[in-house]
Amino acid sequence: MSLGQTGGFRARSQSGDKPPAAKQPNRGSSGQKPKQAAGNRRPRPNEGDHVQGIVAMGVDKARAVAFEVLLSVATKDAYANLVLPKTLRTHKLSGRDAAFATELTYGSLRTLGVLDAVINAVSSRPEDKVQSGVLAALRLGAYQVLYTRVEPHAAVDTTVRIVEGIGQEKAKGFANAVMRSITRKTPEQWFTELTPSGDLAAMAFRHAHPEWIARSFAKSLPADELEAALAEDSARPRVHLVARPGEITGEELALISGGEEGTYSPYAVYLEGGDPGAVEPVKEGLAAVQDEGSQIIARAVTVAPVEGADQGRWLDLCAGPGGKAALIGALARIDGARVDAVEIAPHRARLIENTVRDLPVKVHVADGRRPGLEGGYDRVLVDAPCSGLGALRRRPEARWRKKESDIAELSQLQFELLSSAVDLVRPGGVIVYSTCSPDIRETRNVVDRAIEELGVQELDAQQLTCGMESVGEEKSVQMWPHRHGTDAMFFAVLRRPTTDND
Repeated sequence: MSLGQTGGFRARSQSGDKPPAAKQPNRGSSGQKPKQAAGNRRPRPNEGDHVQGIVAMGVDKARAVAFEVLLSVATKDAYANLVLPKTLRTHKLSGRDAAFATELTYGSLRTLGVLDAVINAVSSRPEDKVQSGVLAALRLGAYQVLYTRVEPHAAVDTTVRIVEGIGQEKAKGFANAVMRSITRKTPEQWFTELTPSGDLAAMAFRHAHPEWIARSFAKSLPADELEAALAEDSARPRVHLVARPGEITGEELALISGGEEGTYSPYAVYLEGGDPGAVEPVKEGLAAVQDEGSQIIARAVTVAPVEGADQGRWLDLCAGPGGKAALIGALARIDGARVDAVEIAPHRARLIENTVRDLPVKVHVADGRRPGLEGGYDRVLVDAPCSGLGALRRRPEARWRKKESDIAELSQLQFELLSSAVDLVRPGGVIVYSTCSPDIRETRNVVDRAIEELGVQELDAQQLTCGMESVGEEKSVQMWPHRHGTDAMFFAVLRRPTTDND
Protein backbone atom coordinates (compact mmCIF):
# COMPACT_ATOMS: atom_id res chain seq x y z
CA MET A 1 0.00 0.00 0.00
CA SER A 2 1.49 3.32 -0.97
CA LEU A 3 0.84 6.73 0.47
CA GLY A 4 -2.37 8.22 -0.83
CA GLN A 5 -6.12 8.01 -0.48
CA THR A 6 -6.42 4.25 -0.68
CA GLY A 7 -8.37 3.35 2.42
CA GLY A 8 -11.80 3.56 0.87
CA PHE A 9 -13.63 4.73 4.00
CA ARG A 10 -14.91 8.10 5.06
CA ALA A 11 -15.25 9.32 8.61
CA ARG A 12 -18.61 8.35 10.05
CA SER A 13 -18.38 9.55 13.61
CA GLN A 14 -20.50 11.89 15.64
CA SER A 15 -17.77 14.44 15.11
CA GLY A 16 -17.93 13.30 11.49
CA ASP A 17 -16.80 14.82 8.23
CA LYS A 18 -18.48 18.13 8.92
CA PRO A 19 -16.44 20.79 10.72
CA PRO A 20 -17.05 20.63 14.47
CA ALA A 21 -19.28 23.38 15.76
CA ALA A 22 -18.12 25.46 18.68
CA LYS A 23 -20.62 23.90 21.08
CA GLN A 24 -20.02 20.30 20.02
CA PRO A 25 -16.87 19.36 22.00
CA ASN A 26 -17.50 17.37 25.17
CA ARG A 27 -20.97 16.27 23.99
CA GLY A 28 -22.15 12.75 23.35
CA SER A 29 -24.63 11.66 20.72
CA SER A 30 -27.53 12.94 22.84
CA GLY A 31 -26.07 16.42 22.89
CA GLN A 32 -25.85 16.31 26.68
CA LYS A 33 -22.63 16.72 28.61
CA PRO A 34 -21.34 13.16 29.21
CA LYS A 35 -21.00 11.71 32.64
CA GLN A 36 -17.46 11.07 33.80
CA ALA A 37 -16.54 7.45 34.44
CA ALA A 38 -14.94 5.72 37.41
CA GLY A 39 -15.62 7.92 40.36
CA ASN A 40 -16.38 11.16 38.51
CA ARG A 41 -13.16 11.16 36.53
CA ARG A 42 -12.19 9.95 33.08
CA PRO A 43 -10.23 6.71 33.06
CA ARG A 44 -6.47 7.02 33.06
CA PRO A 45 -4.25 5.23 30.52
CA ASN A 46 -3.73 1.49 30.97
CA GLU A 47 -6.70 1.19 33.34
CA GLY A 48 -8.35 -1.25 30.98
CA ASP A 49 -10.85 -0.55 28.25
CA HIS A 50 -10.85 3.09 27.11
CA VAL A 51 -13.67 2.77 24.60
CA GLN A 52 -16.47 4.18 26.71
CA GLY A 53 -14.38 7.11 27.88
CA ILE A 54 -13.48 7.96 24.29
CA VAL A 55 -17.06 7.60 23.06
CA ALA A 56 -18.13 9.93 25.88
CA MET A 57 -15.98 12.60 24.22
CA GLY A 58 -18.07 12.37 21.04
CA VAL A 59 -15.83 9.97 19.11
CA ASP A 60 -17.50 7.16 17.18
CA LYS A 61 -17.16 3.65 18.55
CA ALA A 62 -15.32 2.35 15.46
CA ARG A 63 -12.40 4.72 16.03
CA ALA A 64 -12.50 4.06 19.77
CA VAL A 65 -12.22 0.31 19.20
CA ALA A 66 -9.39 0.78 16.69
CA PHE A 67 -7.52 2.91 19.23
CA GLU A 68 -8.01 0.30 21.96
CA VAL A 69 -6.50 -2.42 19.80
CA LEU A 70 -3.57 -0.23 18.70
CA LEU A 71 -2.79 0.54 22.33
CA SER A 72 -2.97 -3.14 23.32
CA VAL A 73 -0.61 -4.08 20.51
CA ALA A 74 1.84 -1.34 21.51
CA THR A 75 1.82 -1.83 25.29
CA LYS A 76 0.92 -5.50 25.81
CA ASP A 77 2.54 -7.15 22.78
CA ALA A 78 -0.95 -8.26 21.81
CA TYR A 79 -1.82 -9.67 18.39
CA ALA A 80 -4.36 -7.60 16.49
CA ASN A 81 -5.93 -10.59 14.74
CA LEU A 82 -6.79 -12.00 18.19
CA VAL A 83 -7.66 -8.79 20.04
CA LEU A 84 -9.73 -7.03 17.39
CA PRO A 85 -12.49 -9.66 16.95
CA LYS A 86 -12.92 -9.89 20.72
CA THR A 87 -13.08 -6.10 21.07
CA LEU A 88 -15.60 -5.82 18.24
CA ARG A 89 -17.83 -8.38 19.97
CA THR A 90 -17.45 -6.75 23.38
CA HIS A 91 -18.62 -3.41 22.03
CA LYS A 92 -21.22 -4.91 19.65
CA LEU A 93 -19.80 -3.49 16.44
CA SER A 94 -20.92 -5.07 13.19
CA GLY A 95 -21.46 -4.25 9.54
CA ARG A 96 -19.95 -1.02 8.26
CA ASP A 97 -18.82 0.08 11.72
CA ALA A 98 -16.85 -3.14 12.22
CA ALA A 99 -15.40 -2.83 8.71
CA PHE A 100 -14.30 0.75 9.43
CA ALA A 101 -12.70 -0.27 12.73
CA THR A 102 -10.92 -3.16 11.01
CA GLU A 103 -9.58 -0.93 8.24
CA LEU A 104 -8.29 1.63 10.72
CA THR A 105 -6.69 -1.00 12.96
CA TYR A 106 -5.00 -3.19 10.38
CA GLY A 107 -4.08 -0.26 8.15
CA SER A 108 -2.44 1.64 11.00
CA LEU A 109 -0.45 -1.41 12.06
CA ARG A 110 0.68 -2.32 8.55
CA THR A 111 1.94 1.19 7.85
CA LEU A 112 3.36 1.84 11.32
CA GLY A 113 6.88 2.61 10.14
CA VAL A 114 5.66 5.22 7.68
CA LEU A 115 3.29 6.77 10.22
CA ASP A 116 6.07 7.08 12.79
CA ALA A 117 8.37 8.68 10.23
CA VAL A 118 5.76 11.34 9.50
CA ILE A 119 4.95 11.91 13.19
CA ASN A 120 8.63 12.19 14.07
CA ALA A 121 9.13 14.72 11.29
CA VAL A 122 6.72 17.19 12.93
CA SER A 123 6.85 16.25 16.62
CA SER A 124 8.63 18.41 19.18
CA ARG A 125 9.30 15.26 21.23
CA PRO A 126 11.14 12.04 20.37
CA GLU A 127 8.86 9.04 19.94
CA ASP A 128 10.03 7.36 23.16
CA LYS A 129 9.05 10.45 25.15
CA VAL A 130 5.44 10.47 23.94
CA GLN A 131 2.95 8.77 26.27
CA SER A 132 1.83 5.45 24.76
CA GLY A 133 -1.85 6.34 24.51
CA VAL A 134 -1.08 9.69 22.89
CA LEU A 135 1.23 7.99 20.38
CA ALA A 136 -1.45 5.41 19.53
CA ALA A 137 -3.95 8.23 18.94
CA LEU A 138 -1.49 10.07 16.70
CA ARG A 139 -0.82 6.94 14.67
CA LEU A 140 -4.54 6.39 14.20
CA GLY A 141 -5.02 10.01 13.14
CA ALA A 142 -2.03 10.02 10.83
CA TYR A 143 -3.24 6.87 9.10
CA GLN A 144 -6.57 8.49 8.33
CA VAL A 145 -4.88 11.56 6.84
CA LEU A 146 -2.33 9.67 4.78
CA TYR A 147 -4.15 6.55 3.66
CA THR A 148 -7.92 7.12 3.68
CA ARG A 149 -10.52 9.57 2.40
CA VAL A 150 -11.34 10.77 5.90
CA GLU A 151 -11.41 14.56 5.91
CA PRO A 152 -8.30 16.02 7.60
CA HIS A 153 -10.31 18.13 10.04
CA ALA A 154 -12.19 15.02 11.22
CA ALA A 155 -8.93 13.13 11.76
CA VAL A 156 -7.49 16.06 13.75
CA ASP A 157 -10.63 16.55 15.83
CA THR A 158 -11.12 12.90 16.75
CA THR A 159 -7.44 12.47 17.59
CA VAL A 160 -7.57 15.32 20.09
CA ARG A 161 -10.80 13.96 21.58
CA ILE A 162 -9.25 10.50 21.98
CA VAL A 163 -6.32 12.03 23.83
CA GLU A 164 -8.73 13.80 26.16
CA GLY A 165 -10.89 10.69 26.51
CA ILE A 166 -7.98 8.64 27.87
CA GLY A 167 -7.23 11.26 30.50
CA GLN A 168 -4.29 12.98 28.80
CA GLU A 169 -5.77 16.49 28.83
CA LYS A 170 -2.35 18.13 29.08
CA ALA A 171 -1.33 16.50 25.78
CA LYS A 172 -4.28 17.88 23.79
CA GLY A 173 -2.32 20.87 22.53
CA PHE A 174 0.62 18.69 21.53
CA ALA A 175 -1.65 16.23 19.68
CA ASN A 176 -3.47 19.07 17.93
CA ALA A 177 -0.19 20.63 16.80
CA VAL A 178 1.21 17.36 15.47
CA MET A 179 -1.94 16.49 13.57
CA ARG A 180 -2.35 19.95 12.05
CA SER A 181 1.28 19.88 10.92
CA ILE A 182 0.66 16.54 9.20
CA THR A 183 -2.36 17.90 7.35
CA ARG A 184 -0.41 20.87 5.95
CA LYS A 185 1.18 18.60 3.34
CA THR A 186 -0.39 16.10 0.99
CA PRO A 187 0.44 12.41 1.34
CA GLU A 188 2.44 12.67 -1.87
CA GLN A 189 4.50 15.53 -0.45
CA TRP A 190 5.24 13.53 2.69
CA PHE A 191 6.24 10.57 0.60
CA THR A 192 8.64 12.62 -1.51
CA GLU A 193 10.18 14.23 1.55
CA LEU A 194 10.67 11.08 3.63
CA THR A 195 11.49 8.39 1.08
CA PRO A 196 15.03 7.11 1.74
CA SER A 197 17.65 6.95 -0.98
CA GLY A 198 18.30 3.72 -2.84
CA ASP A 199 15.84 1.79 -4.99
CA LEU A 200 15.28 -1.05 -2.50
CA ALA A 201 14.92 1.22 0.52
CA ALA A 202 12.52 3.48 -1.39
CA MET A 203 10.40 0.53 -2.50
CA ALA A 204 10.30 -0.85 1.04
CA PHE A 205 9.18 2.52 2.43
CA ARG A 206 6.59 3.00 -0.30
CA HIS A 207 4.98 -0.33 0.62
CA ALA A 208 5.50 0.02 4.38
CA HIS A 209 8.08 -2.73 4.97
CA PRO A 210 11.34 -2.63 6.89
CA GLU A 211 14.18 -2.60 4.38
CA TRP A 212 15.62 -5.91 5.60
CA ILE A 213 12.37 -7.73 4.81
CA ALA A 214 12.28 -6.29 1.30
CA ARG A 215 15.90 -7.43 0.87
CA SER A 216 14.93 -10.91 2.07
CA PHE A 217 12.12 -11.12 -0.49
CA ALA A 218 14.43 -9.84 -3.23
CA LYS A 219 16.74 -12.82 -2.75
CA SER A 220 13.89 -15.23 -3.50
CA LEU A 221 12.15 -13.37 -6.33
CA PRO A 222 12.90 -12.05 -9.82
CA ALA A 223 13.66 -8.33 -9.58
CA ASP A 224 10.60 -7.39 -11.64
CA GLU A 225 8.26 -9.10 -9.14
CA LEU A 226 9.50 -7.53 -5.90
CA GLU A 227 7.21 -4.51 -5.99
CA ALA A 228 4.16 -6.66 -6.70
CA ALA A 229 5.09 -8.96 -3.82
CA LEU A 230 5.46 -6.08 -1.37
CA ALA A 231 2.22 -4.48 -2.55
CA GLU A 232 0.24 -7.70 -2.16
CA ASP A 233 1.85 -8.23 1.23
CA SER A 234 0.15 -5.02 2.36
CA ALA A 235 -3.22 -5.83 0.79
CA ARG A 236 -6.13 -7.23 2.77
CA PRO A 237 -6.20 -11.03 2.24
CA ARG A 238 -9.30 -13.06 1.63
CA VAL A 239 -10.36 -15.50 4.33
CA HIS A 240 -9.62 -19.10 3.43
CA LEU A 241 -11.71 -21.92 4.88
CA VAL A 242 -10.85 -25.60 4.89
CA ALA A 243 -13.52 -28.29 4.60
CA ARG A 244 -12.78 -31.28 6.83
CA PRO A 245 -12.42 -34.35 4.57
CA GLY A 246 -14.90 -37.05 5.40
CA GLU A 247 -17.30 -34.52 6.93
CA ILE A 248 -18.05 -31.98 4.21
CA THR A 249 -16.75 -31.28 0.71
CA GLY A 250 -15.31 -28.03 -0.54
CA GLU A 251 -18.26 -27.69 -2.90
CA GLU A 252 -20.76 -28.12 -0.06
CA LEU A 253 -18.86 -25.64 2.12
CA ALA A 254 -18.87 -23.08 -0.68
CA LEU A 255 -22.63 -23.46 -1.16
CA ILE A 256 -23.39 -23.13 2.55
CA SER A 257 -21.02 -20.24 3.21
CA GLY A 258 -21.67 -18.33 0.00
CA GLY A 259 -17.95 -18.50 -0.72
CA GLU A 260 -15.94 -19.54 -3.76
CA GLU A 261 -14.24 -22.90 -4.16
CA GLY A 262 -10.45 -22.73 -3.93
CA THR A 263 -8.18 -22.69 -6.95
CA TYR A 264 -5.77 -25.40 -5.78
CA SER A 265 -6.69 -27.25 -2.61
CA PRO A 266 -9.75 -29.50 -3.01
CA TYR A 267 -10.77 -28.50 0.52
CA ALA A 268 -10.41 -24.70 0.17
CA VAL A 269 -13.15 -22.07 0.06
CA TYR A 270 -12.58 -18.31 -0.21
CA LEU A 271 -14.66 -15.74 1.66
CA GLU A 272 -14.54 -12.08 0.69
CA GLY A 273 -15.43 -10.86 4.18
CA GLY A 274 -17.61 -11.30 7.19
CA ASP A 275 -17.04 -13.32 10.33
CA PRO A 276 -15.92 -16.85 9.42
CA GLY A 277 -16.82 -17.98 12.92
CA ALA A 278 -20.46 -17.33 12.06
CA VAL A 279 -20.41 -19.83 9.17
CA GLU A 280 -22.47 -22.83 10.29
CA PRO A 281 -19.98 -25.58 9.28
CA VAL A 282 -17.24 -23.70 11.14
CA LYS A 283 -19.40 -23.49 14.26
CA GLU A 284 -20.11 -27.21 13.99
CA GLY A 285 -16.44 -28.16 13.57
CA LEU A 286 -16.89 -29.37 10.00
CA ALA A 287 -14.67 -26.59 8.65
CA ALA A 288 -12.10 -24.12 9.91
CA VAL A 289 -10.08 -21.08 8.90
CA GLN A 290 -6.85 -22.16 7.20
CA ASP A 291 -4.74 -20.63 4.44
CA GLU A 292 -4.90 -22.61 1.21
CA GLY A 293 -1.10 -22.95 1.25
CA SER A 294 -1.27 -24.73 4.60
CA GLN A 295 -3.86 -27.09 3.17
CA ILE A 296 -1.60 -27.99 0.25
CA ILE A 297 1.30 -28.71 2.62
CA ALA A 298 -0.81 -30.90 4.93
CA ARG A 299 -2.18 -32.82 1.96
CA ALA A 300 1.36 -33.30 0.60
CA VAL A 301 2.32 -35.11 3.79
CA THR A 302 -0.38 -37.71 3.14
CA VAL A 303 0.27 -38.29 -0.59
CA ALA A 304 4.07 -37.95 -0.98
CA PRO A 305 5.42 -41.26 -2.37
CA VAL A 306 6.99 -43.58 0.20
CA GLU A 307 8.99 -46.68 -0.61
CA GLY A 308 7.43 -49.83 0.74
CA ALA A 309 4.02 -50.22 2.36
CA ASP A 310 2.62 -47.33 4.36
CA GLN A 311 1.91 -48.78 7.81
CA GLY A 312 -0.17 -45.76 8.81
CA ARG A 313 2.23 -44.23 11.37
CA TRP A 314 2.33 -40.51 10.73
CA LEU A 315 3.92 -37.71 12.76
CA ASP A 316 3.46 -33.95 13.03
CA LEU A 317 6.63 -32.89 14.84
CA CYS A 318 5.77 -29.19 15.42
CA ALA A 319 2.00 -29.33 15.59
CA GLY A 320 0.86 -26.11 17.31
CA PRO A 321 -1.67 -24.58 17.00
CA GLY A 322 -3.12 -27.63 15.24
CA GLY A 323 -4.52 -26.62 11.85
CA LYS A 324 -2.32 -28.91 9.78
CA ALA A 325 -2.61 -31.68 12.38
CA ALA A 326 -6.40 -31.54 12.04
CA LEU A 327 -6.34 -31.81 8.25
CA ILE A 328 -3.75 -34.60 8.35
CA GLY A 329 -5.83 -36.32 11.02
CA ALA A 330 -8.98 -36.13 8.91
CA LEU A 331 -7.15 -37.68 5.96
CA ALA A 332 -5.58 -40.27 8.27
CA ARG A 333 -9.05 -41.32 9.43
CA ILE A 334 -10.05 -41.95 5.82
CA ASP A 335 -6.84 -43.95 5.17
CA GLY A 336 -6.93 -45.87 8.43
CA ALA A 337 -3.74 -44.21 9.70
CA ARG A 338 -2.87 -42.68 13.06
CA VAL A 339 -1.03 -39.45 13.81
CA ASP A 340 1.22 -38.42 16.67
CA ALA A 341 1.35 -34.64 17.17
CA VAL A 342 4.18 -33.06 19.16
CA GLU A 343 4.00 -29.61 20.78
CA ILE A 344 6.46 -28.22 23.31
CA ALA A 345 4.10 -25.70 24.97
CA PRO A 346 1.38 -27.21 27.19
CA HIS A 347 -1.19 -24.48 26.45
CA ARG A 348 -0.70 -24.93 22.70
CA ALA A 349 -0.96 -28.69 23.15
CA ARG A 350 -4.38 -28.16 24.71
CA LEU A 351 -5.39 -26.09 21.67
CA ILE A 352 -4.36 -28.96 19.41
CA GLU A 353 -6.31 -31.47 21.49
CA ASN A 354 -9.41 -29.33 21.12
CA THR A 355 -8.85 -28.97 17.37
CA VAL A 356 -8.28 -32.68 16.68
CA ARG A 357 -10.95 -34.13 18.95
CA ASP A 358 -12.66 -37.18 17.41
CA LEU A 359 -9.72 -37.65 15.01
CA PRO A 360 -7.03 -40.38 15.22
CA VAL A 361 -4.47 -37.93 16.58
CA LYS A 362 -2.56 -38.29 19.85
CA VAL A 363 -0.95 -35.13 21.23
CA HIS A 364 2.42 -35.29 23.05
CA VAL A 365 3.87 -32.41 25.07
CA ALA A 366 7.56 -32.64 24.18
CA ASP A 367 10.46 -30.92 22.44
CA GLY A 368 10.43 -31.98 18.80
CA ARG A 369 14.21 -32.25 18.87
CA ARG A 370 13.97 -34.95 21.55
CA PRO A 371 10.33 -36.10 21.61
CA GLY A 372 10.97 -39.51 23.18
CA LEU A 373 8.93 -41.32 20.54
CA GLU A 374 9.72 -44.65 18.93
CA GLY A 375 10.98 -44.25 15.38
CA GLY A 376 9.72 -45.94 12.25
CA TYR A 377 7.21 -43.34 11.03
CA ASP A 378 6.10 -43.52 7.41
CA ARG A 379 5.41 -39.80 7.11
CA VAL A 380 6.69 -36.84 9.12
CA LEU A 381 5.77 -33.17 8.89
CA VAL A 382 8.28 -30.63 10.17
CA ASP A 383 6.32 -27.38 10.04
CA ALA A 384 9.19 -25.59 11.71
CA PRO A 385 9.05 -22.48 13.89
CA CYS A 386 10.16 -19.62 11.64
CA SER A 387 10.23 -15.86 11.20
CA GLY A 388 6.69 -15.84 9.79
CA LEU A 389 7.68 -13.43 7.01
CA GLY A 390 5.29 -15.27 4.71
CA ALA A 391 2.20 -14.35 6.73
CA LEU A 392 2.76 -10.63 7.28
CA ARG A 393 -0.47 -9.71 5.49
CA ARG A 394 -2.46 -11.65 8.12
CA ARG A 395 -0.45 -10.28 11.08
CA PRO A 396 -0.25 -6.56 10.40
CA GLU A 397 1.96 -5.61 13.34
CA ALA A 398 4.47 -8.43 12.78
CA ARG A 399 6.69 -6.72 10.21
CA TRP A 400 7.67 -4.05 12.73
CA ARG A 401 8.29 -6.50 15.57
CA LYS A 402 10.57 -8.97 13.83
CA LYS A 403 14.35 -8.71 13.77
CA GLU A 404 16.68 -10.05 11.14
CA SER A 405 19.08 -11.13 13.87
CA ASP A 406 16.55 -13.78 14.98
CA ILE A 407 16.86 -15.77 11.75
CA ALA A 408 20.25 -17.34 12.48
CA GLU A 409 18.93 -18.88 15.69
CA LEU A 410 15.76 -20.01 13.95
CA SER A 411 17.71 -21.64 11.13
CA GLN A 412 19.70 -23.72 13.60
CA LEU A 413 16.51 -24.79 15.37
CA GLN A 414 14.95 -25.72 12.03
CA PHE A 415 17.90 -27.92 11.15
CA GLU A 416 17.83 -29.62 14.55
CA LEU A 417 14.13 -30.41 14.12
CA LEU A 418 14.76 -31.74 10.64
CA SER A 419 17.59 -33.90 12.02
CA SER A 420 15.17 -35.30 14.60
CA ALA A 421 12.68 -36.10 11.85
CA VAL A 422 15.33 -38.03 9.91
CA ASP A 423 15.95 -40.17 13.00
CA LEU A 424 12.23 -40.79 13.47
CA VAL A 425 11.24 -41.62 9.88
CA ARG A 426 11.78 -45.16 8.61
CA PRO A 427 14.01 -45.93 5.62
CA GLY A 428 11.93 -45.18 2.55
CA GLY A 429 9.65 -42.86 4.52
CA VAL A 430 9.15 -39.19 3.70
CA ILE A 431 9.59 -35.90 5.52
CA VAL A 432 7.81 -32.71 4.49
CA TYR A 433 9.77 -29.68 5.71
CA SER A 434 7.79 -26.44 5.64
CA THR A 435 7.99 -22.85 6.81
CA CYS A 436 5.73 -19.83 6.55
CA SER A 437 8.68 -17.83 5.27
CA PRO A 438 10.31 -17.18 1.89
CA ASP A 439 13.68 -16.28 3.45
CA ILE A 440 16.29 -18.60 1.86
CA ARG A 441 18.08 -18.93 5.22
CA GLU A 442 14.97 -20.73 6.52
CA THR A 443 14.10 -22.59 3.32
CA ARG A 444 16.64 -23.78 0.74
CA ASN A 445 19.64 -23.33 3.02
CA VAL A 446 18.14 -25.68 5.63
CA VAL A 447 17.09 -28.22 3.01
CA ASP A 448 20.46 -28.14 1.23
CA ARG A 449 22.27 -28.62 4.53
CA ALA A 450 20.04 -31.61 5.33
CA ILE A 451 20.80 -33.19 1.96
CA GLU A 452 24.53 -32.72 2.51
CA GLU A 453 24.81 -33.64 6.18
CA LEU A 454 21.90 -36.00 6.85
CA GLY A 455 21.99 -38.05 3.67
CA VAL A 456 18.35 -37.53 2.69
CA GLN A 457 17.10 -37.45 -0.89
CA GLU A 458 14.96 -34.58 -2.20
CA LEU A 459 11.83 -35.51 -4.12
CA ASP A 460 9.88 -33.34 -6.54
CA ALA A 461 7.46 -31.43 -4.29
CA GLN A 462 6.05 -29.53 -7.26
CA GLN A 463 4.07 -32.61 -8.26
CA LEU A 464 2.09 -32.29 -5.00
CA THR A 465 0.72 -28.75 -5.38
CA CYS A 466 -2.67 -29.58 -6.94
CA GLY A 467 -1.72 -27.86 -10.19
CA MET A 468 -0.08 -24.75 -8.72
CA GLU A 469 2.50 -23.31 -11.12
CA SER A 470 5.38 -20.82 -10.85
CA VAL A 471 6.56 -22.21 -7.52
CA GLY A 472 10.32 -21.89 -8.04
CA GLU A 473 13.24 -23.32 -9.93
CA GLU A 474 14.13 -26.05 -7.41
CA LYS A 475 12.33 -29.30 -6.56
CA SER A 476 10.87 -27.50 -3.54
CA VAL A 477 7.83 -25.20 -3.60
CA GLN A 478 7.75 -21.48 -2.79
CA MET A 479 4.27 -19.92 -2.79
CA TRP A 480 3.60 -16.17 -2.95
CA PRO A 481 0.54 -14.00 -2.27
CA HIS A 482 0.95 -12.07 -5.53
CA ARG A 483 1.23 -15.26 -7.59
CA HIS A 484 -1.02 -17.72 -5.84
CA GLY A 485 -3.20 -15.83 -3.33
CA THR A 486 -1.71 -17.86 -0.47
CA ASP A 487 0.71 -16.87 2.24
CA ALA A 488 4.38 -17.06 1.17
CA MET A 489 4.82 -20.66 2.28
CA PHE A 490 7.65 -23.04 1.45
CA PHE A 491 7.87 -26.81 1.50
CA ALA A 492 10.25 -29.52 0.40
CA VAL A 493 9.83 -33.29 0.39
CA LEU A 494 12.74 -35.43 1.60
CA ARG A 495 13.06 -39.21 1.75
CA ARG A 496 15.30 -41.29 3.95
CA PRO A 497 17.18 -43.78 1.74
CA THR A 498 16.37 -47.44 2.18
CA THR A 499 20.08 -48.34 2.21
CA ASP A 500 23.28 -46.42 2.78
CA ASN A 501 24.14 -46.83 -0.91
CA ASP A 502 20.96 -45.21 -2.23
